[in-house]
Amino acid sequence: MNAPQVLTAERTPEQKRAAVRRHLLRQLIVDLVLPLGGYYALRAAGVNPWLALIAPSLLIAGIVAYHAIRERRVEAFALFTLSMIVVGTLMTLVTGDPRTLLVRDSWIFGVLGLWMLGSLLTQRPFMRTASRALVTAKIGEEGYRRWDARWDNDSRFRSNLRVLTAVWGTAFTLDAVVRVLLAYTLPIDAIPLVSTLQWLVVLGAVLVFHNIYVTKHGLKA
Repeated sequence: MNAPQVLTAERTPEQKRAAVRRHLLRQLIVDLVLPLGGYYALRAAGVNPWLALIAPSLLIAGIVAYHAIRERRVEAFALFTLSMIVVGTLMTLVTGDPRTLLVRDSWIFGVLGLWMLGSLLTQRPFMRTASRALVTAKIGEEGYRRWDARWDNDSRFRSNLRVLTAVWGTAFTLDAVVRVLLAYTLPIDAIPLVSTLQWLVVLGAVLVFHNIYVTKHGLKA
């Protein structure tokens, strides 16, 4: 008796778009809604600025750790984010200054930007690593392996990923400088909103470039 065959149908374009939307929605909630919404909700309830800043950070750290345990795989980006949250929280506990925690975002973006730029010297530039979650969400693990295998035999693929990494790294590094200036010049309650808005402008500009570049150079999964 023949063993039953396992059929793996190719995902339709609509299924791919839906998977990407779900992935981006999760990122939006963790990166924007929880920290910003949590801060202002706690401040409206009369919580002091220090606790209002640290509570959402601890929640995000828990979410990152939960996903790492559930998926039995630690993403480099998630581990980096979690470590920076912990470091920033500990420094705030030592100094007792809410602005220290606000500058933590600058550390995250600044160090991440430098990490991206440094990864250009390796065989795994940041964009190659960071694409795993999105490509996997879009076309599955096997699809990601096929996409990533292009690195070994396609010089243009390698060059294009390095260009994207350089653009993202530069944007994150420059954004960190702006965040530091905001953290030490604006009123505390204004910093989370203004900092988030300016980041959305930067992110929007980089995403537009990213999408155009990826489409033009055939990098889409």
